[in-house]
Amino acid sequence: MKPRRFGYGYGRGRRAAALLLLLLCLCLSSLFLLLLHGSSAPLDPAADEKAAAAGARVAEAQAEVEEAPLPPGNSKVAFLFIARNRLPLELVWDAFFRGDKEGRFSILVHSRPGFVLTRATTRSRFFYNRQVNDSIQVDWGEASMITAERILLSHALKDPLNDRFVFVSDSCVPLYNFSYTYDYIMSSSTSFVDSFADTKAGRYNPRMDPVIPVENWRKGSQWAVLIKKHAEVVVDDEVVLPEFQKHCRRRPLPEFWRDWDRPIPAEAWKAHNCIPDEHYVQTLLAQSGLEEELTRRSVTHSAWDLSASKDRERRGWHPVTYKVSDATPRLIKSIKDIDNIYYETENRREWCTSNGKPAPCFLFARKFTRGAGLKLLDSVSPCHSFSVLA
Repeated sequence: MKPRRFGYGYGRGRRAAALLLLLLCLCLSSLFLLLLHGSSAPLDPAADEKAAAAGARVAEAQAEVEEAPLPPGNSKVAFLFIARNRLPLELVWDAFFRGDKEGRFSILVHSRPGFVLTRATTRSRFFYNRQVNDSIQVDWGEASMITAERILLSHALKDPLNDRFVFVSDSCVPLYNFSYTYDYIMSSSTSFVDSFADTKAGRYNPRMDPVIPVENWRKGSQWAVLIKKHAEVVVDDEVVLPEFQKHCRRRPLPEFWRDWDRPIPAEAWKAHNCIPDEHYVQTLLAQSGLEEELTRRSVTHSAWDLSASKDRERRGWHPVTYKVSDATPRLIKSIKDIDNIYYETENRREWCTSNGKPAPCFLFARKFTRGAGLKLLDSVSPCHSFSVLA
């Protein structure tokens, strides 16, 4: 009897059955593991909670940084803050910006390189992530200050809705609510630039001639409000800025300058004493033939004439700093009541108007300490939009 041989078809069927059985086992194992994982507690509940909390914080921070959508066609005022590090008066400005419900402003801050405005460094959501990413180290009385201004303007001009550009000090407070300030600025077709002929010897350096002739030399406050056309002139300038960088520098002071009982030696006065930020924008616009497009005054108040003060900190090259004891209704009212400015070098009196009508000269004031600003903020009724003692 011949032995039975199993055919090829039978072997192939057996292998297929084995493969099918293996796949079935794998599927059952996977299903079992899934059910087991779903019914068991997390291996590390604390870790899961931390991860969830971190994700929530990231989402919250992103939501805070995102700007609210703007109504179409709204022209905006760009507030350009020049700060050392933090913004000491952030809460005052927070109350001010809360007065706008229509997205009519933008904010940019120039601070020291690497400084970032986050929940840890500012208490106002309006300033989150508003620092420029290419800031430079700024030294008072040096051309780096006007470079910082140009950096702010170049960023602000990227937003086509920005139509006015306001330079703001980190020690500055608004005097009126947002709506009044916005209407005041937007109602003028000109820039507000404090600008007058500087006839005092020592500021103008003859080496600037002929690029900058002396007849175009101007002086004034750096805290200007520019229309878009003039902001573009500043950013595009490649002629006046290099001359300032080479020939406009502040005079170095003796180490004992703050010893007011000792005079400054005569040789210290021989150097030209040029403070770039007090001359650059004014001179550039005069050089560009644009003075007819200016309201030649600032809308930011500073107190300089305090030579008789017994307080040494209130004398010198810097305006007075208002402390907590100074922040009174009487002070604010005295600033708001100013309706004209006299320029002695030009024998010119500038009567202040807004929209063709007599108006206060100043919308902002400096220099205020943090404590002084908070005292002013405390005096504001919570039932009204921000206006310093209005």
